[in-house]
Amino acid sequence: MNTNKVVKLIPFFLLVLILSSCSVVGGIFKAGVWVGVIGIVIVLIIIIWLVSKATKK
Repeated sequence: MNTNKVVKLIPFFLLVLILSSCSVVGGIFKAGVWVGVIGIVIVLIIIIWLVSKATKK
């Protein structure tokens, strides 16, 4: 293997060793939960607003 390629791969391997996959996946799921909660709240607000507009005729 070319030493230039090895030098380029060292930061990648260090990153893999430093970051455990569980913490990375946990962070992704935490962000996903909050995006889901905010999305549901926005959809509910829009539905309530549309229903109130439709009943006021």
